[in-house]
Amino acid sequence: MAIAFLFPGQGAQSVGMAADLLDRPSIGELFEQAQRISGLPLTNLCAQGPEDELARTDISQPAIFTVSMALLGELRRAAGERLPAPAYCAGLSLGEYTALCAAGALSFEDGLRLVTQRGKLMQAAASQGQPSGMVSLMGADEQIAQKVCQACASAGLLVPANFNCPGQIVLSGAQAACQKAAAIAAECGASGAVALKVAGAFHSPFMQPAAEGLAKTLDSVQIRPPAVPVLSNVTGRPHEGCESIKKALLDQLTHPVRWQANCEFLLAQGVSEFLEIGPGRVLAGLMRRIERRAKVTSVNSAESLKTFAAT
Repeated sequence: MAIAFLFPGQGAQSVGMAADLLDRPSIGELFEQAQRISGLPLTNLCAQGPEDELARTDISQPAIFTVSMALLGELRRAAGERLPAPAYCAGLSLGEYTALCAAGALSFEDGLRLVTQRGKLMQAAASQGQPSGMVSLMGADEQIAQKVCQACASAGLLVPANFNCPGQIVLSGAQAACQKAAAIAAECGASGAVALKVAGAFHSPFMQPAAEGLAKTLDSVQIRPPAVPVLSNVTGRPHEGCESIKKALLDQLTHPVRWQANCEFLLAQGVSEFLEIGPGRVLAGLMRRIERRAKVTSVNSAESLKTFAAT
């Protein structure tokens, strides 16, 4: 039986995540270390919020990363040798960094440094220049998404940003173009469109300043060959080497995330069971729409860890 570890991205956060784990010494130590590296009061933010602050790009990214790594550590402690080694690791957007850490390509410290800087740079890029945003298309395929983008070209740059699952594609670009997309999506063949509450146009050329800034931080960290293959959001396939990892992480900021392709690759390789490790159940929901028969177990709380504890 082949198993894969999946890690969520921004949007999976919620006030109270990891609150039921904070009394464990190992988790307390990890959060103290994360707070020193990030300079953020992550313990209080995760446990108590407020929600609008936890949702900020520069806060949610290090918070989700830390919670996901905490849950991974507790899972390994609870299951011990009974936890099979994953055949692959994969993560959605921010979660790709967690996947690289889980596979040993990045240390926890370097991974947290990267996602903290990434969050700051993405927040800054979103705040600069013309207003931008994202809109989710329902009932759309790639051809319809491209048709919507072309129809909105007069209002500004608009590009596909996330291919999440069948019938759900997210567009990213100028705010005026996003508004036009929401208005004309049905005319182009989509069943609907919803504007997303995000800081800006992520995974689009609007994030080029963030990519340029992150390149400097990436040059300062050590990336090791992963112990198991880690999938790239940009290509939909495993990373091919340490230098390709750096390039793919930068490209990910300005290119679409092909999460559906990641999941379809794993299924084609014979992966039959998935562990979603981190807050929420977003990835389980997406997998149901990609392959309903796939088994996905969400490891997102102290209660969920009991399933893996030795009896």
